[in-house]
Amino acid sequence: MSGHGDAQPMTARKSAPLKGVAQVPGDKSISHRALILGAMAVGETRITGLLEGQDVLDTAKAMRAFGAEVTQHAPGEWSVHGVGVGGFREPDNVIDCGNSGTGVRLIMGCMATTAMTATFTGDASLRKRPMGRVTDPLSLFGARAYGRAGGRLPMTIVGAADPVPVRYVVPVPSAQVKSAVLLAGLNAPGQTVVIEREATRDHSERMLAGFGATLSVERTSEGNVITLTGQPELRPQAVAVPRDPSSAAFPVCAALIVEGSDILVPGVSQNPTRNGLFTTLVEMGADIVFENPREEGGEPVADLRVRFSGSLKGIEVPPERAPSMIDEYPILSVVAANATGTTVMRGVKELRVKESDRIDAMARGLEACGVRIEEDEDTLIVHGMGAGGVPGGATAATHLDHRIAMSFLICGMAAKAPVSVDDASPIVTSFPIFEGLMTRLGATLEHG
Repeated sequence: MSGHGDAQPMTARKSAPLKGVAQVPGDKSISHRALILGAMAVGETRITGLLEGQDVLDTAKAMRAFGAEVTQHAPGEWSVHGVGVGGFREPDNVIDCGNSGTGVRLIMGCMATTAMTATFTGDASLRKRPMGRVTDPLSLFGARAYGRAGGRLPMTIVGAADPVPVRYVVPVPSAQVKSAVLLAGLNAPGQTVVIEREATRDHSERMLAGFGATLSVERTSEGNVITLTGQPELRPQAVAVPRDPSSAAFPVCAALIVEGSDILVPGVSQNPTRNGLFTTLVEMGADIVFENPREEGGEPVADLRVRFSGSLKGIEVPPERAPSMIDEYPILSVVAANATGTTVMRGVKELRVKESDRIDAMARGLEACGVRIEEDEDTLIVHGMGAGGVPGGATAATHLDHRIAMSFLICGMAAKAPVSVDDASPIVTSFPIFEGLMTRLGATLEHG
């Protein structure tokens, strides 16, 4: 598990043109939710395209611990025999969510309105992340949380024996918080209402409706008002997980900055609450064609044809776009370093409390590679050096963060001198086939 073993240094060298088809894994956000809602349905849910990264595997183990039968039949093909809303049993052991903030926060939500006690932990990175943003609203249902100072793991949640529905305004844009409250609301009587001032990824709403929950979304002057009727009997589903846009970001961005590249990335989710990166790249002048748009598993998808784009221009990214691309700012900053002009990313303070402080991690690593950076609590500014202009020649600290590790390895594929990361092992949490996929496209990655 990431963070539990020895560090695995890795180096990326200037790459030959990337060519071929990049079959990226299934969407991590949807994979988590499919397992959780499958466990809360009555009957068998079949899932295809499930991401088999460590984060999702840890969620599968957690659902087994709560009494669901979770089985892998073939690569990406899984079934979940659910126990129904309110049917979870108390787990015998501590629930270890590894590196996954999404996993632990959603699982806390789905058990918080059942009369049971569960203790959660994770790796060194996850134990640093704040949980109060989830446990505060869960306490409104009647749940109690006991954790380390600052609301950090390990943490014990005592579920509400007599939960009450809540009306909750999400204070910061967070799909994890929104989803945890909605999952808790499933086992509360009456209507639970979540209000988000800024739209965030809507996979939970789409999937809850697909599983048979009564849910409405109204756009008002307050923002999105999401109303969920509690205590439904969720119906098992066949869930086809689309390919993860956050994983697709890495081969896409690599192809844009490695001279001569031309790749196809098929079946990538184009959910409008997740595609901010692709919108931004096109605004910067990226050569991306969205082919064969269609719908799979209730989500819009398309095949992405991506070619080297040597005349990328720095832009100011609208801060209101941040919720739709919050996980993609690290790799965007690498593209920005290979663009001409300045790229300004504001409204990104959420990056400070991800698997690492991603603003600091990218700023320090890019500076070590010879790129001029400005930052404050809520802003990252990258002064681009043009195509192939990044000097490189540095080792970046990943801080047990998979997206930091992959971003700097992509950086090394276009830099003048090799770029190393101190630990590539966290990559397995979200993109276990990253190394093989990139080397098959033509990248040079070396261990040690």
